[in-house]
Amino acid sequence: MSGGSTMRAAVLAAPGQIRIDEVALPEPGHGQVRVRLRGCGVCASNLTPWAGPEWMHFPTGPGELGHEGWGEIDALGSGVTGVAEGDRVAILSSRAYAEYDLADSSAIARLPATLNGAPFPGEAFGCAMNIFRRSDIRAAQTVAIVGIGFLGAILTRLATNAGAHVIAVSRRPESLALARRMGAEEAIAMDDHHAILERVGELTGGRWCDRVIEAVGKQWPLDLAAELTAEGGRLVIAGYHQDGPRQVNMQLWNWRGFDVVNAHERDPAVAADGLRRAVEAVEAGLIDPEQLITHHYPLERLDEALNACRDRPAGFIKAVVTP
Repeated sequence: MSGGSTMRAAVLAAPGQIRIDEVALPEPGHGQVRVRLRGCGVCASNLTPWAGPEWMHFPTGPGELGHEGWGEIDALGSGVTGVAEGDRVAILSSRAYAEYDLADSSAIARLPATLNGAPFPGEAFGCAMNIFRRSDIRAAQTVAIVGIGFLGAILTRLATNAGAHVIAVSRRPESLALARRMGAEEAIAMDDHHAILERVGELTGGRWCDRVIEAVGKQWPLDLAAELTAEGGRLVIAGYHQDGPRQVNMQLWNWRGFDVVNAHERDPAVAADGLRRAVEAVEAGLIDPEQLITHHYPLERLDEALNACRDRPAGFIKAVVTP
């Protein structure tokens, strides 16, 4: 149980600027739990709001944009059963750049003892699990993953574990090395469009890839991913395209007759299911969070964490902030 009536929370005061405010401690409503946060992952989806587009309003509410929190249940709202104060959980919430946040009791997952003391931005892992499910990857398929960051690395491991042959395409040499560690059979530098097509064409005998996952969120990787997708295959959009409209080569999409899947989930029940399946995958040893969380910042340095997520310093895969 919290010992006070206030907490510290990050506020985006203006584009590229944060401050830490002392605000009222939130009280859980019916069906909610309050969680004393031990940390929150920093998501690339924060970067466009961080840059200050015209549709963004400042200052934000306390803790807003933070949605990858974990910690211990601190208080229960009415009607909550099946969990108790002190349970260590990952949560799906929306104001987790703070010391405390609220979550629906249906939007949490208990964390195993093996993760005690370890960071676990569960929403991000759950997102990867749901993308993988929507990709419908099967044994012996050829799968190209365009963009090897946090999501791309997990998807490489999941696809490899399913028996697929993974071709990783990414910009940074260290990302390609990570893909190799995650099981990719081929790793191709994302620096020359035609050279990539030539190499993948060689690897597939000109048949292209059964599944292609675009995990960058930019126009060129989307174009490239479509060209890598085989006739009757599946193009999976996992990149977060929020910086403006996109154009697609509909002639190519029509001619090859592949399916296009937007792998972003908005159903809270589906997101919660992905979160719980992510915990199971970690317990089974399929995913190792320690390999993927590379940068740690205190809450007061959230601005540095966001800039690192944007600028990708050497060795960067995933950042977390801790209050």
